[in-house]
Amino acid sequence: MAHIMSSKKTKTTPPLWQQLGDFSSTDFPMLNGQPVPLGGMSVQTFLKEYWHKKPLLIRQAIPNFQAFYQPEDTIAALQNENIESRLAIDDAEKGWSLQSGPLKKKAIPSRKQKRWTALIQGVDLHHPLGHALINLFRFIPDARLDDLMISFATDGGGVGPHYDAYDVFLLQGYGKRHWRISQEQDRSIKPNLPVRILQHFTPEHEWVLEPGDMLYLPPQWAHDGIAQGDCMTYSIGFRTPSFQELGVALLQFIEDNLELSGHYADPKLKYQDTPAQIPTEMINTIAKRLDEMRWDKEWVTESVGCYLSEPKPTTFFDLPATCSLAQFKTRVKKQGLQLAYATKMLYQDPWIFINGEHFIADGEDAQILQQLANQKSLCPETVSTIGKESELWAVWHDWYEQGWFLAC
Repeated sequence: MAHIMSSKKTKTTPPLWQQLGDFSSTDFPMLNGQPVPLGGMSVQTFLKEYWHKKPLLIRQAIPNFQAFYQPEDTIAALQNENIESRLAIDDAEKGWSLQSGPLKKKAIPSRKQKRWTALIQGVDLHHPLGHALINLFRFIPDARLDDLMISFATDGGGVGPHYDAYDVFLLQGYGKRHWRISQEQDRSIKPNLPVRILQHFTPEHEWVLEPGDMLYLPPQWAHDGIAQGDCMTYSIGFRTPSFQELGVALLQFIEDNLELSGHYADPKLKYQDTPAQIPTEMINTIAKRLDEMRWDKEWVTESVGCYLSEPKPTTFFDLPATCSLAQFKTRVKKQGLQLAYATKMLYQDPWIFINGEHFIADGEDAQILQQLANQKSLCPETVSTIGKESELWAVWHDWYEQGWFLAC
């Protein structure tokens, strides 16, 4: 059940990221109160020299990494209808197979069977430590974030050489995985397979990653990861949306918001002896009217913000127990607010975007909402500064009723 977080618990409980590994070394630069897992490299150096440009191997990015997802968790997730999952099997006799969850337990191979992989998407949306892990990478804008995917593979398991339109950090959770990467220019795919495997793949670099090691890959770098014994990899992915999908999102936004007055009229219609032919003048008139349509930066901002904050179809929110607006105010002033793990909140002045919805905010309301988006929470002291007549109370109460605040 979604409800408001206890302020007492917040004050006495250490940050969840401390449970992920050993961050005691002074080599970790801190950003917004959290360590940056870049092997002591500054965010500025990483962005300038590596991000979206070239791979980077970081040994012990998170020393003594504590794997919070176990093989049993992946098997349970494969059977959960509320979790997006896939099962890839490379059978020596039957070849490749790929199934999407939820699956029956009997469809999931034994851990003794080699060469199979479970892929669990959106772990950050339903696991507290998954959410804490992905928050360590907020030196990249939330607008680019996709999700945390966890893959469990038995010995020899993987999904074959492939490439993605993603920036991705591949963090080894436990066990070992042998990674091979290449700037392979031949993008041809092996035909008649359920998985997208490159037809030609010549490795240029290769490493074996152990728990806590991390490999960053920019988009379009071909890669192949093969499990050496049972292993688990945590993939923190940042999507690069295509201009095609962004264009479709803009057109959808225009469809939902376009207002054109008037109707087509043809008072000067002339007789034609070909009644099935669309009159040229009709086309010209409509083209002229539609040519007056223009979208500007404001429409682009609105459409992009709504699109990037829209939850995936598989995302769901736990609804809370009903409470009145007055009860909600009392609780929030005492306990503060925290966004649900699945809530995505972005902004670009003057717009606020949350879970695909948007509205304009200004003044103190805008500052508070931007703080909520950046911190994903508001402490009781901050909440208590909001006037009792502020429209934010009704807005937040509505969000609360939709389950957009953290269940805890």
